[in-house]
Amino acid sequence: MTTAASAPPLPPAPASPMTRLMNDPTVRGIAALLSVNAVGNGLFLTISTLWFTQGLGYSVARVGLALTVAGLCGILASLPAGRACDRWNARTVLTCLHLLQAAAVGLYAVADSFPVFLVLACLATAGSRANATARATLYAHALPVGIRTRALALLRAVNNVGIGAGAALGSLLLAFDSDAAYRAAIGVSAAAFLLALIPLRRIPLTARPPAAKTDVAQTAAARHAAVPGRRAAQPLRDLPYLAVTALNGVVNTLYVVLEVALPLWLLTCTSAPRAMVGWLLVTNTALVVALQVRATRGITGPPQAARAFRRGGLLVAAACLAAACAAHRSPIVAGAVLLAAAVLLTLGEVSSQAGSWTLSYDLAPDHAHGAYQGVYQTGISASQAFGPGLLTTLVIPYGTAGWVALAALFAGAALALPPTARWAARRSAPLKSSG
Repeated sequence: MTTAASAPPLPPAPASPMTRLMNDPTVRGIAALLSVNAVGNGLFLTISTLWFTQGLGYSVARVGLALTVAGLCGILASLPAGRACDRWNARTVLTCLHLLQAAAVGLYAVADSFPVFLVLACLATAGSRANATARATLYAHALPVGIRTRALALLRAVNNVGIGAGAALGSLLLAFDSDAAYRAAIGVSAAAFLLALIPLRRIPLTARPPAAKTDVAQTAAARHAAVPGRRAAQPLRDLPYLAVTALNGVVNTLYVVLEVALPLWLLTCTSAPRAMVGWLLVTNTALVVALQVRATRGITGPPQAARAFRRGGLLVAAACLAAACAAHRSPIVAGAVLLAAAVLLTLGEVSSQAGSWTLSYDLAPDHAHGAYQGVYQTGISASQAFGPGLLTTLVIPYGTAGWVALAALFAGAALALPPTARWAARRSAPLKSSG
């Protein structure tokens, strides 16, 4: 008879999917890269406007002009960066971009000539957008397909935590309100790009073969690799992918709504307390950290991704309608309504992003992720560059009518995405019939 003392020990409980994900060395390496980079970015975003206007002495109009031109340069940088990743590799391209961004950001500390400031702004912004493309390509090359979407959700949460930490550090430095403090912050921001090179070197470039790849993802990859007569890596001729890119760009304007339109609407057209501007951003950051991983559950291929994207876009549309209701209310009611709008916007953000990631990778050929991510990121860059001007001229001045029109735009893009994704998937039908 076996006694309790001699009974074999119970096997350890299996690790949860999230624990396994966090223990993956590739995910940890990318998380370390993002953490260092995000702290530097959050710090720079917090102090940059004050340094440009007060430290360097440029007018708001001049800073706005420089950043607009820089935004256009950012649009042009994504596609060549993606092609460079396919020709060499994402890690090499990222290394060059980090060196470029470190130099451009660091030189902001002494940019006492407006032409020099304009050139630095263009280099820094183009480097940032190219960096986004190269990182997206790195994810394709380093993360196994089976964990990629959940890993990206986790990494996005890590990125938000890092930006929040950098912003908190920037707020402390702002209390000193001196040129020395601003220059120190710029130096730390530039150094973060260099420090991030340490974990970057340890990230492998070839993803491990997945245990199982979704049928739709397989046929999407095969479509590009095996269709007779198809030229390699021609994303600008891939109409379904371009259509998905355009619709994603429209919905990605939600970031401009959060960072530009909602604050301006709050300050100029509602009676909500001015301090609510900060609380809206804090609410967004906290919810993204808490919900982004959960939003990826059940997304195993383009059909589920398209539905998540549609749900997210409709939530963003609802947020616009809620924001419109904040006008002509008491301060407490207006603040509560805008907070509700920020919550809806964030729920739409995490859902649409979860779908967007899967679509951008699964509808692209495995051998040309760089070129296709370059196109996809170009659509995002365009929304970030043109969004502020469009929202401040076509939405805010028209009040409720402007917000309703914007909601209709988001809803239209969200509803158009699923049939567009099916259009892309149908291109694999000849391969099925011939197989």
